[in-house]
Amino acid sequence: MTLNILDVAGNKQLTGDIFSSFAHEHPDVISKVTWQTAGAPDMAGKVKAQQDAGNLHIDLVLTGTDGLSAGIEQGLFVNMKKFSDRLSNMADYQAPAANMQKLAQDQAVELVYYPSGPLLEYNPDKVKNPPKTADELLAWAKAHPGKFGYAQPANSGPGRTWLMGLPYILGDNDPKDPVNGWTKTWDYLQKLGKYVKTYPTGASVTMNNLKTGAWDMALTTTGWDINPRALNQVPKNFKVTSLDGFKWVSDAQYAAVPKGVSADKMSAILQVLNYALTQKQQAKTFDDGYFYPGPAVKGVTIDMAPPKSQQVIKEYGRPEYADLIASHPVVTPIDAQKLVKAFSMWDKKVGGGKAGSQ
Repeated sequence: MTLNILDVAGNKQLTGDIFSSFAHEHPDVISKVTWQTAGAPDMAGKVKAQQDAGNLHIDLVLTGTDGLSAGIEQGLFVNMKKFSDRLSNMADYQAPAANMQKLAQDQAVELVYYPSGPLLEYNPDKVKNPPKTADELLAWAKAHPGKFGYAQPANSGPGRTWLMGLPYILGDNDPKDPVNGWTKTWDYLQKLGKYVKTYPTGASVTMNNLKTGAWDMALTTTGWDINPRALNQVPKNFKVTSLDGFKWVSDAQYAAVPKGVSADKMSAILQVLNYALTQKQQAKTFDDGYFYPGPAVKGVTIDMAPPKSQQVIKEYGRPEYADLIASHPVVTPIDAQKLVKAFSMWDKKVGGGKAGSQ
């Protein structure tokens, strides 16, 4: 049968070869894989419209925590817990990835994981003494209005990682509660926002702003640091740093099955998802550093990755990441419902009329 995938996370870059390999090795199960893409904010409406019409053409949704949150909130996805015996490789998740799987509330299967950020990326020719604290970042932004920015959190990995990581940096009351526990965070973001010209609709625009010199500094993550430099979307010599009090806010991407998929399709999907969680297939997720490191399961090392991935990480990876990952705690993002609320609060309190494409 044909497997129709809706990718709202750029996940094809990480797992496309996994799905292709499965189809090649098991043509009796999946004869063809089709891909379509959409923005994460558009996914829920697209899936729900097909479900309501009784005309479902999407068999699998590949999404980050943003689309996952919206899908869970609207009850769009199949509960995968009843299929756990056919997804045995989920038992091999490394500990931080296993914590990320809990966020899925059994509504999806985690495919890739990374510690993420938040990190600051900057042009070393323009920023001689990068900020070391949140106060120093605010002071730098004030002294260089319009030269720092980040993308809208609802549609950007670095944006939402920053939103959820800032409460730890500021020592806020409850980093897991955006409504009652982020007093310092909302105050800080409003102050910082005075010097942010616009909030782009996605992280790719922020990378372009760095490359063109429109910005000298932006929020990033390990993957959004390595991959754009490997693709020459950001100069190779750009640097990254973290702020005092920083904790990794981990991130993951998931496969979710829309309600309404046939039993035959579900059987095929379960086989391909379990296959995707084998060490051999997970090693492909090192990719070009897009979601660095990438593998969600234990025991997958860079020497197991394809030669191209090994070369990219050797040339564009950063030795300091190993120390940063080892020396700073990894925390999970806030849960789906709170994340949706945090996005809404950011829109009202911070984004205002500054949302845009530049």
